[in-house]
Amino acid sequence: MSVAVTTVRFMSLFQERRAFVPADYAEVIARESARAADALALAPPAARVPSCDDWDAADLAYHLGEVQDFWAQLVRQAPTGPDDLEETERRSDDELVPFLRTRTSVLLDALAARAPDDPCWSWSPRGGTVAWVYRRQAHEAVVHRVDAEQVAGVPVTDPGGELAADGVDEMLTVMVSGLPPWAAFAPDGARVRIVATDAGREWVMALGRFTGTSPTTGTTYDEECAEAVDGAPWEGDDEDVAATISGSAWGLDLWLWGRSTGADLRHQGDQDVLARLRAVIVESTQ
Repeated sequence: MSVAVTTVRFMSLFQERRAFVPADYAEVIARESARAADALALAPPAARVPSCDDWDAADLAYHLGEVQDFWAQLVRQAPTGPDDLEETERRSDDELVPFLRTRTSVLLDALAARAPDDPCWSWSPRGGTVAWVYRRQAHEAVVHRVDAEQVAGVPVTDPGGELAADGVDEMLTVMVSGLPPWAAFAPDGARVRIVATDAGREWVMALGRFTGTSPTTGTTYDEECAEAVDGAPWEGDDEDVAATISGSAWGLDLWLWGRSTGADLRHQGDQDVLARLRAVIVESTQ
């Protein structure tokens, strides 16, 4: 478990970044889910998903449909938690792509029936509203659309720099974040700067230890994690970071999600520190 707070700097070459609203995310969910379904319709059900060794194309179709069904149920019954949700039945392989298409429609209908600021259960301390669900499900659809295009062997399409930059931000502030009130973060001095060169945005991540004992489960944690350094714009300099990784927002988004090797990105500084951050991200997105 890790913690992140966004650090953002606007560079003079760029105008202020676009602020996405729920209607924007609804369009992303619809578009990216449809592209995923279209790609999966081209793939043999048993074809392996390159970025997820345990999955084949049928598993991917079921997973995205199941996730969308899960959140549709949560939004409909909000703010009640997930304990009493109906289990999503696995269909036969030839039914999974149509199943995915229907689940996307069900999710969008459920979201549209609620106000964005309505309370809704979330596993993230940064969640708690329907608006959070819109954003999380938009980026869930993007990353699995990439999986679908890769398994189908068709070109992976770029969703645009603004959405990709929002995806980087969502990864660092949602997927790698989540400090419960009973936990503590102790930085160890190692920092990594992540720069989206085409979006005029950057984040600085501090590495350290996450410690604490959950009062509900009694589990004690002592794990490596990362937390973004607070402040906007970032006021440090190159001497304050051990490593930097930079490139297009889309290249960063794919690398953060493990959907590319990052060969198109510029890696500078201590590669061991970069590897530590990568390991934290992988753990945070399991």
